[in-house]
Amino acid sequence: MKYIEAPERYYTGEVSIFLSGGITDCPDWQHEIVKLLKDLDIVIFNPRRTYFPIEDPDAAFEQIKWEFEFLDRVDMILFWFSRGSLNPIVLFEYGKWLMNTRNKRNYKPIFVGIDPEYERKRDVEIQTELENVFYYLRIKQSLEDLANQIIKEFKDKKND
Repeated sequence: MKYIEAPERYYTGEVSIFLSGGITDCPDWQHEIVKLLKDLDIVIFNPRRTYFPIEDPDAAFEQIKWEFEFLDRVDMILFWFSRGSLNPIVLFEYGKWLMNTRNKRNYKPIFVGIDPEYERKRDVEIQTELENVFYYLRIKQSLEDLANQIIKEFKDKKND
């Protein structure tokens, strides 16, 4: 596993995944999922920085641009709706990429998990059910289940 944290630049032909989910006012779920995926031969892009220069007025633009670019570049996207925040940016990104599952040309697998304590859990479930054009998109209720789904998908792709 290779680990890339915003705003680090990395370009690769290796299989990669983006960790899309809450950062502000949320538990550090990214640290947990990285540990669960550590044995995969994969590049993990994490937008959660060890240090975010909140005093820098350009930092937000740089962060959003980095996320936008690497969401587009990666092979897969993990979405985790964490307790602690409504995750407004994650909702936006999820809507965009969920709609993109209809586009075969730009298709990439997405994996979705929702913390049982996430206060808009049912909203995400309903939107997913309404938009779900592929039968295999199943929402997981724990990071462990989400990691196991990713590991299975990764191993299945390696065996193809």
